[in-house]
Amino acid sequence: MSNGLMKKLRENPMAIVVSAFAAFGGFLYGYDTGTISGIIDMPFFLEKYGYLQNNATATYALQSSDKSLIVSILSAGTFVGALLGYPSSDFLGRRWGLILACLIFSIGVAFQVAATATPLFVVGRVVAGLGVGIISCIVPMYQSECAPKWIRGAIVSGYQWFITIGLLIAAIANNGTKDIMSYNCYRIPLGIQFIWAAILAGGMFILPESPRYLILKGHVEQATKSQARLASKSVDHPDVIKDVEELVANTELMKQYGSTSYLDCFKMGPQKNLIRTLVGIFLQAWQQLTGINFIFYYGTSFFHSSGISQPFLITIATNVVNVGMTIPGILLMDKLGRRKILIIGAAGMLVCEYLIAIIGTIVGQSNEAAQKTLIAFVCIYIAFFAATWGPAAWVVTGEIYPISIRAKCMSFSSASNWLFNFALGYATPYMVDEDKGNMGSKVFFVWGSTCLGCLLFAIFCIWETKGLSLEQVNYLVRNSSPIRSAKLNRQLRSGEVIEKETNFVQLGQFPEMSSHTAVGISPKVTDNKHTDDKIKRASLDAVPDDTDRV
Repeated sequence: MSNGLMKKLRENPMAIVVSAFAAFGGFLYGYDTGTISGIIDMPFFLEKYGYLQNNATATYALQSSDKSLIVSILSAGTFVGALLGYPSSDFLGRRWGLILACLIFSIGVAFQVAATATPLFVVGRVVAGLGVGIISCIVPMYQSECAPKWIRGAIVSGYQWFITIGLLIAAIANNGTKDIMSYNCYRIPLGIQFIWAAILAGGMFILPESPRYLILKGHVEQATKSQARLASKSVDHPDVIKDVEELVANTELMKQYGSTSYLDCFKMGPQKNLIRTLVGIFLQAWQQLTGINFIFYYGTSFFHSSGISQPFLITIATNVVNVGMTIPGILLMDKLGRRKILIIGAAGMLVCEYLIAIIGTIVGQSNEAAQKTLIAFVCIYIAFFAATWGPAAWVVTGEIYPISIRAKCMSFSSASNWLFNFALGYATPYMVDEDKGNMGSKVFFVWGSTCLGCLLFAIFCIWETKGLSLEQVNYLVRNSSPIRSAKLNRQLRSGEVIEKETNFVQLGQFPEMSSHTAVGISPKVTDNKHTDDKIKRASLDAVPDDTDRV
């Protein structure tokens, strides 16, 4: 590890710890998703919640309608929960919004643990989904607002990494309880979720609130204390004071573009709010359309129906790949950049999914060699997703919105993720079950085709935002197209003069700026230190030469 990186880590320990801990919210999401994948294939669960499929072998199965409902209904709850993410985070705050979400999630878990029949189990899934939806909206936003810009991509990627860890731990828990012939087979893995919710809620009691949120609400003194904790400095330290002044000026300038109603998210104007909102919504939709949750929701059942022995162990193996390959994505997020990672990932997944579909169709799933090949390409496909689209979608949606509408847009994009999650989770059994669509491996033709859409979307709709502060990201989106954003990104990071743009600053508020017409002025080209400080605080895109701002 380079001395420069170690120095940065020492200078920003609290901001990194705070942002990384918040990623634990992803663990709740991943664990819940992983448990249901195994539970719906447990013998006792099938006996109590399913129907007798074969008298001779005394085997039970779930009706396709029940399977769809039990698996996908969580996503219906998370869709509503994600929309509640805005009022929760903007009225209660980022911290208390997460604490409330943990409480709601725990109530849903209690219903599921107590259930002995489908109705109460489904209700529990819906209530738990409300909590997970709120968490999925607030966590990436809280991380983006607290993390230093030089490591923000990696920190927000940690949310996806914790999702993968949750999936893996759930698969292990399911494997340990699958043969228990009592209600404990699913109550134990479900009940463990109380622990995860308590850890996240307890941590949020201790951690500081987002300084950007506090400034948005006019609580400058509290924001200064919060920024001081994140920077591990005293409240009167010059860096802390300067950071807060810049955030205050930037927030005030953002407010010039209107109120903060939901309609503002769909207005174009110089801020390109409409484009940003739609990019976030469709990015999260495309992430689901990669087909990844087919594996994590129905993977155990799919492997079982494909004649593969030990489907629970294969599920654990796929989750190990998911966890391990998210790490390269975290490390490369701030090096390769968001745009390149999404393009590479979509291309890789596309190839793998078409190969799975072709091999399964031509050779057949009963052939042992074909089964091994199928498993291998499923693992490669998961590796591409884990290193690219898994973390990058949350990173991009966490940073492309201006502060004035960030919470609302995050709720829209998260809700989009859960809406498509619900739709695909509900439709999948009807596509692949033997008594329904019976597509088998052919379903990967569908996922491969959607990954082609992911590739085109990444090429034409994603800006390159690596290494920029959130205020610089705002300038980048305003002044470049996705295809040409990489060039402007380099100019912003190097501190070059970008362009003249006086209309973004009310000169009456900063009289000293009347002799300077370039908002993008580098500190090196001004001759008055007091004026220069004013310019940098007022400018949405001022680029400090050698500082690491949050």
